[in-house]
Amino acid sequence: MSKTIAICNQKGGVGKTTTTLNLGIGLARQGKKVLLVDADPQSDLTHSLGWNADELENTLGRLMYNETGRYGADVKGAILHHREGVDLIPSNLDLSSMETQLVNAMSREKILSNLLDYVKADYDYILVDCMPSLGMLTVNALTAADSVVIPVQAQYLPAKGMTQLIRSIDMVKYHTNENLKIDGVVMTLVDSRTNLARDVIDAIRTNYGMHIHIFDTKIPTAVRAAEASKAGASIYSYDKDSKAAIAYEELTKEVIRLGERKKCRDEIAFAR
Repeated sequence: MSKTIAICNQKGGVGKTTTTLNLGIGLARQGKKVLLVDADPQSDLTHSLGWNADELENTLGRLMYNETGRYGADVKGAILHHREGVDLIPSNLDLSSMETQLVNAMSREKILSNLLDYVKADYDYILVDCMPSLGMLTVNALTAADSVVIPVQAQYLPAKGMTQLIRSIDMVKYHTNENLKIDGVVMTLVDSRTNLARDVIDAIRTNYGMHIHIFDTKIPTAVRAAEASKAGASIYSYDKDSKAAIAYEELTKEVIRLGERKKCRDEIAFAR
C-alpha cells in the first residue's frame, strides 16, 4: 500500500527540500519504490536532483493545468528518473500561476490527489515537497497526503509558527481529508553546541510532545548537505560518512518503523 507524505512548514529555510530529497533517497536505499513531487514553484527539489527546471515542459504545473481543464494529464510521461533510485515529478515557475487558477477550479483542493491516483500503485512512498506558505498548493498537498512530516529549525521564530501550521492541518483534516495524520516533527539545522538549539528542542517537546510525535533523530547543520544539493545528489552519495548522512539514515528508519506500526494497528483493527 502506497503512503503519501507531505513535507510541510509555512516557514522557509527549515530544510524541507533537503529532508524530502534525503528521506526519499534514504527510503529507496532501503528497497522502497519512491516518487518525489516538487510542489514548490521555486523548484528547489528539481534543481537539487540535477535538472534545470527552466528547460522542462512536462511539469507539475502543466499536469495540474491539464487536470483542471480536463485535457488529460500524462502523469507517467512527466516522471523523471534519478540515478539514485527515486522518481520525480518536477516543477518550475509555471506552477506559480496555479495558485490563482485553482480558486475557480472544480474540486480545487483535490487536483493533486487526483493526479497522484494515476501512479500510486507504482510506489511504496510518495513524498511531496510543499512550498513555504499555507496557500492553495499546500492545501492540495495536504489533501493528497496520508500524513505530514514537519521540519522545524531549532531556532525560536521558526518554532513559533508551529501552532498556525497545526491549525491549518486541522482545517484540511476537517474539510477535505479526514484521515490526515501528523507523523511527527523533525528538528533540522540543529547546532547542538548552542543553548538556543537545546532550549527550542525542549520547548517543542514540552508544548507539543504530548500530542505530536517528535522524531528522535535530529538533523545537524551541515554544509555538506547543501553542497550535495548543488551537485544534484543526496548526502549519501556525496558524503556517506558525514553526520548529516547518518542522521538522515536514522530518520528514514524511524519513518519506516512508524509505517510498520500503523500497518499492524490497521491489520488488528480489520481483524476485529
